[in-house]
Amino acid sequence: MKIELAESLGFCFGVKRAIKIAEEAKDAHTFGPLIHNSLENERLRKDFNVGLVENIEDLKSNSKVIIRTHGIEKKNLVRLHEKDMEVIDATCPYVTKPQQIVEDMSKEGYDIVIFGDEEHPEIKGVKSYVSGNVYVALTPSKLDNIALKDRVAIIAQTTRREDEYEKIVSYLMRRIREVRVFNTICNATFENQDAADELSMRADVMVVIGGKNSSNTKQLFRICEQNCNSSYLIESAAELDPNWFENKSLCGISAGASTPAWVISQIIEKIENLKPKK
Repeated sequence: MKIELAESLGFCFGVKRAIKIAEEAKDAHTFGPLIHNSLENERLRKDFNVGLVENIEDLKSNSKVIIRTHGIEKKNLVRLHEKDMEVIDATCPYVTKPQQIVEDMSKEGYDIVIFGDEEHPEIKGVKSYVSGNVYVALTPSKLDNIALKDRVAIIAQTTRREDEYEKIVSYLMRRIREVRVFNTICNATFENQDAADELSMRADVMVVIGGKNSSNTKQLFRICEQNCNSSYLIESAAELDPNWFENKSLCGISAGASTPAWVISQIIEKIENLKPKK
């Protein structure tokens, strides 16, 4: 069986930047997981003493705290400064941009629509910068019963699919007199999704590697599933099943933006050495 990697996969710019910041900071804590990959977060803890804290009040004053790639809510950032923390900002610049956009546009009187998952930490953070009305939706129907103003600004979660964003933008343009559209989907997301789409149309088994709570990894898996029935989402080599690869000729590999190269390498090595179960 041949193994082929998607043309674009793995760590994006924002994640690479955050990992470097955490490694250089050492002896610090991240407020929330730095990235959506438990294996890489554990490596940072073991090798660089970068711990994880979910509650601000558990942090001691004057200690070092790293803001995760997804960003945090504005009120929490204020609280960290109130506690005299040494704040090290590893928020991805592609996430900081929508924060700035919604803050500015809401001050100008626009209703804000965010295309994304309301429970995702990135969206919780972005939403907190809005001073007026804000609505989060994944589908146009979510906005059906909302009385929007005649001036609306819309942004997208950085890891969503472009075609799905276009649907909700088109819906708003048919209803609202003035719609300001900001393309805040990350280029790395486009590239990884396009590469996974192309490869999964040719492969007869696809392995998508990444955190199961990672939005962009789950998007890659959905794309692969549409093209290849034998598609699997795993976080580590331990989850591989030899029977997935029986009578397969091409195994495609894709990986989310928070998946480190060392994890991808481990999984490829194990696939190469797998033997079907008797």
